[in-house]
Amino acid sequence: AGLVKPGEWMLIHGVGGGTCQWAAQMAKLKGYKVIGTCPKGKEGVDGATACDELIVTDTIAGTPYEDYSSVDIVGKVMEVTNGEGVKAVIDGIGASTVDISLDSLARRGIFVTFGNASGAVPAFPPIRLIKKSLFMTRPKMLDYVSTREELMMRADEVFGWIASGDLKVGIDKTFDLEDAVAGHQYLEAGKSKGKLLYKI
Repeated sequence: AGLVKPGEWMLIHGVGGGTCQWAAQMAKLKGYKVIGTCPKGKEGVDGATACDELIVTDTIAGTPYEDYSSVDIVGKVMEVTNGEGVKAVIDGIGASTVDISLDSLARRGIFVTFGNASGAVPAFPPIRLIKKSLFMTRPKMLDYVSTREELMMRADEVFGWIASGDLKVGIDKTFDLEDAVAGHQYLEAGKSKGKLLYKI
């Protein structure tokens, strides 16, 4: 939509996991500056994602999940961006981060919510966006590959980055297919630091 331009800041939650590792790398390839969040124990992803700044949170007691209240994420974002905020937030976490995401945005920034790792983003009145004339979207992939031409354009770009070595596929662990349950439990426990593969 042209709301974010190369050289501008973007906040991406959950760069310790596979999907947002890719999102951070792709944002960098497109020329954006990236602030990522991840929990303690997954700080090593910073090198893989090439985030310009990494905000490391504590984990919720007894779980491997990020405790987004353990760090003043909005304060750190404002510090990094000289009080302006980020032009975009990529948020696959959901309920736990919606307020942080909206409060971290700069004037005319866009909140991209695509996942529900901590629960769905609760409904809120659109008037909440007026403070900084914010935008919000909840995209799904099918709307971005709705024609064969779009699909091939996006696939060529992604596979081109992989082939050139610019986009790293972080493979965390491989499971035998008969151990699929263990693989799902590993994911659900929040232990993954990249993609999981099943060996057939």
